[in-house]
Amino acid sequence: MNKRKTIQRSLVLETVQELQCHATAEEIYDTIVKKHANISRGTVYRNLNLLSDIGQIRKMEMPSGADRFDHQCHKHYHARCIKCGRVFDVEMEVITDLEKNIKNTHGFEFIEHDLIFKGICLECNT
Repeated sequence: MNKRKTIQRSLVLETVQELQCHATAEEIYDTIVKKHANISRGTVYRNLNLLSDIGQIRKMEMPSGADRFDHQCHKHYHARCIKCGRVFDVEMEVITDLEKNIKNTHGFEFIEHDLIFKGICLECNT
């Protein structure tokens, strides 16, 4: 691994941590390119996926939408506004062993779960 990649990876990680808004890869790229015009979209996307793979950020696959990246890696739930699309953390205890309650009729090996609530955020509701 060369030094340039390490610097770019650090820049991507710092941006995710500063944004703290469950940003998309495109939003993260747009933020970085304002200060570092030479960084490529591909570099940002590759580093987001690598940081997710090594557990430094959390990649959230969103049904019918772009993946989001979370600076918090611990298990927690989210809510997505159906009007503006913003994603928020939900303050509640994670339901442990939820997978054990599934009637496994398809032979899956259930490992973990992600839970995304849908609703309308305060901003959109006023």
